[in-house]
Amino acid sequence: MSVTYDDSVGVEVSSDSFWEVGNYKRTVKRIDDGHRLCSDLMNCLHERARIEKAYAQQLTEWARRWRQLVEKGPQYGTVEKAWVSVMSEAERVSELHLEVKASLMNEDFEKIKNWQKEAFHKQMMGGFKETKEAEDGFRKAQKPWAKKLKEVEAAKKAYHTACKEEKLATSRETNSKADPSLNPEQLKKLQDKVEKCKQDVLKTKEKYEKSLKELDQSTPQYMENMEQVFEQCQQFEEKRLRFFREVLLEVEKHLDLSNVASYKNIYHDLEQSIKAADAVEDLRWFRANHGPGMSMNWPQFEEWSADLNRTLSRREKKKATDGVTLTGINQTGDQSSQNKHSSVSSYEKTQSYPTDWSDDESNNPFSSTDANGDSNPFDEDATSGTEVRVRALYDYEGQEHDELSFKAGDELTKIEDEDEQGWCKGRLDNGQVGLYPANYVEAIQ
Repeated sequence: MSVTYDDSVGVEVSSDSFWEVGNYKRTVKRIDDGHRLCSDLMNCLHERARIEKAYAQQLTEWARRWRQLVEKGPQYGTVEKAWVSVMSEAERVSELHLEVKASLMNEDFEKIKNWQKEAFHKQMMGGFKETKEAEDGFRKAQKPWAKKLKEVEAAKKAYHTACKEEKLATSRETNSKADPSLNPEQLKKLQDKVEKCKQDVLKTKEKYEKSLKELDQSTPQYMENMEQVFEQCQQFEEKRLRFFREVLLEVEKHLDLSNVASYKNIYHDLEQSIKAADAVEDLRWFRANHGPGMSMNWPQFEEWSADLNRTLSRREKKKATDGVTLTGINQTGDQSSQNKHSSVSSYEKTQSYPTDWSDDESNNPFSSTDANGDSNPFDEDATSGTEVRVRALYDYEGQEHDELSFKAGDELTKIEDEDEQGWCKGRLDNGQVGLYPANYVEAIQ
């Protein structure tokens, strides 16, 4: 059993019981712990709010980046829409997590902060008023009993010392009877010593029993007074515990998105968008816009004419139609089938197909030279049309291999006008030729 000593009363503490002198300090410390726990809970919620905010930002950034990649990628049709709906889900969920962050900080955090301020009152000399009141209450309740306990301990010590002296004196007297060198006067002194020790034992025992009786008589009042102060501390702690339970329930409501109607709607909408993807519809659209369903100006015999005695540039052919244009040839094919699906897919934005056909390997876009990347697909008509010097208004980073990259303020040469999709062809000063957004530059006056 461990034994400690309380300097305030000079009494040894022989157990861990609340009733021991000074052991009320654990109850007093609980008040200080309550204030610290409020701060800990606030820090806990603040950290969770930061996580919610960071997660929301990551979702938004992820959705933005992948929306651009999907829209500029080769996916098309209803499956593209289903894919993009996943990014829409992320954006909507991001908004909900920002709301969670706001609720944690603006409601829960502030509620704890205000309660802590109202429940704990700091003193000028440090510490809290509630802690000092509890400390003073326990000290006052324990002081009379601790004083009597100190007297009991002193009486017990005196009694035990007297008993020890008596035993020692008796032992000496017994041994002296067998010692012939001792005279009668010396033996008489030893006997007187034993007698005196016995009287001291009786006196100290009586005093010890008396002080112990007085202590026992004061114990009920001591227990009542200590119980009263302890109950006040219990009531204070009960308020904190109930408050924490209330706050944590509110935190749970804010964190539980499964009970939020808008959260359920997000995944209902996502499911409907994905289920709306139709492979047959997408294949039909691709056939009509990029496959055999496209219209074609098939070659026909035409008479020679001076007006036709010229070679159409590749640029003129591209502007005229998606197929090969020969002057004087009637257009055939199922035009209504081509226009059945009017929505523009990202596939059209990133894919280009050769509009002229020749058996000559030099004009074949799939020849080995191009396949090996030894030639620039834009070199062929880099000098066609009117060249105009332009200046970049904004930074642009090319997303595809055939796009240019430049910084705001850079100058380049526009070698082809804007097409129907808002892109121009240009040439950088280092000779690189590629596409760029028309609205990212302005003509140099």
